[in-house]
Amino acid sequence: MRPTTYAFTAMLTLGTGLGGCVNISAPDKPIQINLNINVTQEVVYRLDNDAKSLIQQNPGIF
Repeated sequence: MRPTTYAFTAMLTLGTGLGGCVNISAPDKPIQINLNINVTQEVVYRLDNDAKSLIQQNPGIF
């Protein structure tokens, strides 16, 4: 074998020995997501004088 092959084999052997362990487990308590959302909607109708008078003259139009 060539010297570079020995070095590569040594790095692989050492690299696999230094690998960490990963543990995944479920939490003991349930996950809580608090969303404090305040939605305010304001609708303003502004009618000009012609529309107001038309509605007053014809109350059954709506």
